[in-house]
Amino acid sequence: MRRKSSPKPHGRLTLQTHDSPRSANASHATPPAVPAWALANGSAPSDGDAAFQAGAALAVLDTLARAQPSWACAWRQRLVFNCAAASMRLAGRAEDEAALRDAWQLCPAGTAPGPAGAIFGAWRQLALQPPAVSADRLAKVAEMLGLACDDEALADLCTQIEHVAAARRPAPFAAAAIAARVVAMRPDAEMFAWWLADLVLAQSLRWPRPLPLLMTQAFGPAFRTEGGGGKRIRPGEKGFERAVCVALVQAAAEACRLAAELSRRAEKLLAVAPRLRAKGAGDVIFLLLNEDAVAGSLTTKNLSRFAARRLFERLHQLDVVRELSGRTSFRLFGL
Repeated sequence: MRRKSSPKPHGRLTLQTHDSPRSANASHATPPAVPAWALANGSAPSDGDAAFQAGAALAVLDTLARAQPSWACAWRQRLVFNCAAASMRLAGRAEDEAALRDAWQLCPAGTAPGPAGAIFGAWRQLALQPPAVSADRLAKVAEMLGLACDDEALADLCTQIEHVAAARRPAPFAAAAIAARVVAMRPDAEMFAWWLADLVLAQSLRWPRPLPLLMTQAFGPAFRTEGGGGKRIRPGEKGFERAVCVALVQAAAEACRLAAELSRRAEKLLAVAPRLRAKGAGDVIFLLLNEDAVAGSLTTKNLSRFAARRLFERLHQLDVVRELSGRTSFRLFGL
């Protein structure tokens, strides 16, 4: 992918104008946490215990999935980024976190973001849209994930998702069932399987939008066999349903910890907002509360590139944003 000397911020977000930083609706309530007793204690839980613990963890996460604090979109987008980063290993790609952000942020609007950026985009689509399926949507996601699927296979997959929904199985088992079905159809489509597992989980729990969760756990201890030398449990293999339950506990706990962290950072950001004099400060705060990362060279109708750089430098000095790229040029900032 070619890099230009003065890249523009990615054009996939529709910027709304917020002249007053106070327009963001802050929430001072502390995000909930998964109870300690639900977390793994070092020994493998029984199937029943794993399902019970997953239910407890998802009940806590349900509150966040339905809430709309000021930082909710940034939280979802950070979950997107975490899943996309974990996907690089499954895809056999070498991009680390910094390179993955670059694959998305350095891509000019209207051009293809490359394989890593396309995977990032697929996870973004999951989090930005309601958990509905159609053959057209699945075809687009499969293409973004580098899969070639025929229309008949995608129509069959939509039918399978409908059957899972009609069966009214507990959410973790519904997610496990669709992941297993996808890998049975296409052994090379495991990333698509995890994508659909999160979608079906959201359908089962009636969340307004899915939360990208399970991909981050695919190489973790939840999916490692004890008696098989630590062999990874893939979708559909023995013990997979129990592993999904254990993984959801860990994923929910990590998502809740991330929510608590971003809540504190958003509160600090909004606290300094009245002290910012830049005319376009409201636009920048809006983006920081809604995105994983924002380019330090951002331009808007109210903010020149030079003014944006000064504003981000000021926010960085005030310790209310983090610099995410590690570079001195074309810097990326986020909560």
